[in-house]
Amino acid sequence: MNSSDSNGVSYNIFQDWKANSGNVNSQVIMISYRIAKWARNTTILTILFFWYLILYKIFIEWISGIQISLFAKIGKDFRIENGRGTFIDDEAEFGINCTLRQLSVVGRKKLIDNTFSGAPKIGDNVDIGVSAIIIGNIQIGNNVTIGAGAVITKNVSDNSVMVGNPAKLLKKVYDFPAIEDSEKKIDENDESVSLLDRV
Repeated sequence: MNSSDSNGVSYNIFQDWKANSGNVNSQVIMISYRIAKWARNTTILTILFFWYLILYKIFIEWISGIQISLFAKIGKDFRIENGRGTFIDDEAEFGINCTLRQLSVVGRKKLIDNTFSGAPKIGDNVDIGVSAIIIGNIQIGNNVTIGAGAVITKNVSDNSVMVGNPAKLLKKVYDFPAIEDSEKKIDENDESVSLLDRV
């Protein structure tokens, strides 16, 4: 279960282990999810492991209250702080090193004509707060922080911190590699930072 399919989806069941270090519950959930996703990879595997898929649905989705679609695309190092009440739609996509907390929803939006939009596509290094709602055919950039209770229905650019309902941009934060392997952090709202430092 260490291979990848034609779409580049990895089936390494331990790819989220370190990201959830210290949280045994989340480690078990993510390993269970990766195995279930692998079991849905082909019709033959689905038939052979139907018993596991049933157990997964009972213990992870029903008892733990975490619904992560086996058809969603989730990158490695996916971290669950506390996943109870979380829902991730079939068409949702996550990059690498993303964090999700309880009561969050990542899914499609019902349109006026009673059809449904596509699901969000989320970039790398995205941190999603408690009870955040991200819906619609939207793009969330890289290095984004989404505050607790935020409702996101529009595209979010890289390096953004989003808060509120409806969500608004709180600030932009950039990380640049600097001399001697240190990091230089620039906050666009910091008046002490010169314009030359922002470019």
